[in-house]
Amino acid sequence: MLPKILENRDGELQIDGVSTIELAKKYGTPLYVMSESVIREKYRNMFHAMSSKYQKIRIFYAAKANTNLSVLRILRDEGAYVDSVSPGEVFLALKSGFPSEKILFTGTSVTDDELRFLLNSGVKINIDSISQLRRLLKMVTPDFISIRVNPEIGAGHHEHVITAGKQSKFGLWEDDLLKAYEIARAHGVRQFGLHMHIGSGVLNIEPFALAVERLLQIGKRVHDTLNISFDLVDIGGGFGVPYRPEEKALDIGLFSDKILALIKQRLEEYGLGEPTLGFEPGRYIVAEAGILLSAVNTIKTTPFKKYAGIDAGFNTLIRPALYGSYHHIVVANKMNENPCEVYDIAGPLCESGDILGRDRRLPELQEADLLAILNAGAYGFAMSSQYNSRPRPAEILVNRGRDALVRNRETLEDLLTGQEFAPWLK
Repeated sequence: MLPKILENRDGELQIDGVSTIELAKKYGTPLYVMSESVIREKYRNMFHAMSSKYQKIRIFYAAKANTNLSVLRILRDEGAYVDSVSPGEVFLALKSGFPSEKILFTGTSVTDDELRFLLNSGVKINIDSISQLRRLLKMVTPDFISIRVNPEIGAGHHEHVITAGKQSKFGLWEDDLLKAYEIARAHGVRQFGLHMHIGSGVLNIEPFALAVERLLQIGKRVHDTLNISFDLVDIGGGFGVPYRPEEKALDIGLFSDKILALIKQRLEEYGLGEPTLGFEPGRYIVAEAGILLSAVNTIKTTPFKKYAGIDAGFNTLIRPALYGSYHHIVVANKMNENPCEVYDIAGPLCESGDILGRDRRLPELQEADLLAILNAGAYGFAMSSQYNSRPRPAEILVNRGRDALVRNRETLEDLLTGQEFAPWLK
């Protein structure tokens, strides 16, 4: 079954009222296509679910999922805040119109130059280490500091995206967290936040509930030991989406019912007041809004496999190669034809791992057929590269029958950007 934003119209795939066949003809392939309608709907669904249970809610869009300026502008207009993890994401959020006070930076292994940029930008800072805190306080004493704790409970779709627990590089363990708050208060900081993040692509509520319990227990210890109150308690992101057709989506209404009830109960029980509650969806908002269109250019059969060679590879969507991730694939120009052949969908890169889908049952493919790789709105362009010296694709935004180019396709000349011959080679 197709997501509702995708429609089979007379055997051709449409997204948000626009023909994917016409998009491929107009803009070429590979091509990222994003639906504005889905982005707005997903944000509103989450905000309504959370704010209906607790008044002081902030939705920080996790910009690392997709930093296209148009995507950021849509979310700015919806009232979102931004969770950024690099100065570059801060820069893009500011360029898209977010005021600095609505941007929260949560980085790791942060340099002094980056700290100076953040301070000059006026954004809120979430501390990841005592080292970072000490270096920041040598530069300035901010009014507000949030500190990221490792709640010792992690979750995620792959070991590389689990961001808490014994093997995680992120956050401070409980005893160091207390030291950090003590140092910050001694330097004159008066407003505080408490933050965690357990991982990415989580489809079950239980890991969040366990981590929230632990987070607020730690918050109580900080409060009781140091008499510190929290203006912000941020439980992070990691809200997953169903990549396989048989997977069930995270029930955001049920999540809100259970997690907000737990948080309110513990806040009252522990005497932590009524802080603003933060949530950091990224993938949840943009993944299902995006598809990657790619043309078939080669059909190859071996004694063991049948391959469909396409013009998109892990330079355009790295998740299958990096995480072993599944992305559903449909034939955009053959939506009425029955699956009858099994193919490996192979990209053009000089790498054996450049396979975007293995053993996919599809209609019989010919060269020039158009494939649509679904759920590519998160970590598509954001993790793309020029590997094999291939220019990156264009990005298109669609909205109720309209389409617009929102990032130009790179050219071969763009491969020269920033390069120079060494003087002795000229």
